[in-house]
Amino acid sequence: MGKSVIDVLVEYWPIFLKGLAGTLKYAFIAVTLGSVLGAAVAFVQLSKNKFISFIASVYVNVLRGTPLLVQMYISYYFLPMAIPALNRIDKVYFVMLALTLNSSAYVAEIIRGGIGSVDPGQTEAARSLGLTKSQTMLRIILPQAVKNILPALGNEYIAMIKETSLAGTFMLYELMYTRTILANKYLVWQPQLIIAGIYLVVTLVLSFGVKKMEKRLSVSD
Repeated sequence: MGKSVIDVLVEYWPIFLKGLAGTLKYAFIAVTLGSVLGAAVAFVQLSKNKFISFIASVYVNVLRGTPLLVQMYISYYFLPMAIPALNRIDKVYFVMLALTLNSSAYVAEIIRGGIGSVDPGQTEAARSLGLTKSQTMLRIILPQAVKNILPALGNEYIAMIKETSLAGTFMLYELMYTRTILANKYLVWQPQLIIAGIYLVVTLVLSFGVKKMEKRLSVSD
């Protein structure tokens, strides 16, 4: 009959633990770098310059409207072919590039939506008091928008944890890649169930944390 799920987990838990560490690490890097880039894109979208705002919107819509796996294939295979000098770079960076760019598009919409959720009257009141546009954004708008942005960023991290499962396709050592390792030991269905269980536990725990944060931020409303 073969080994049970518990037997496989007990015997190979270091492999699953290393895979989970990789998943959390790659997701954190992607969302962190994606947040920096996404913030820049969001502010460009909000620019009064219609041309650069349009370019930023195209960037967001393309990345959000195409499958992440396709973006990974383009980054992993096409970029080194188009620019041969890139072949010197470790392939892991191309996968991380795709994850980061994808995350930045979602973060851009999160930040843009968070800023847009602030009552326009706040801006008008600040400007009437003599504050500049940048002062109004930094002192009035952003502090209020953060209440909506932070929980949404937490949800983006949770989503990215699941998205990194695609990175195993490119031999990155993350949670889904562990099934490839254990397949060499003739273990097929047991790792799948264990991986699903780990993803479920991690996302439930993080979702609980995000909800707690959201409640704390809403106290001052």
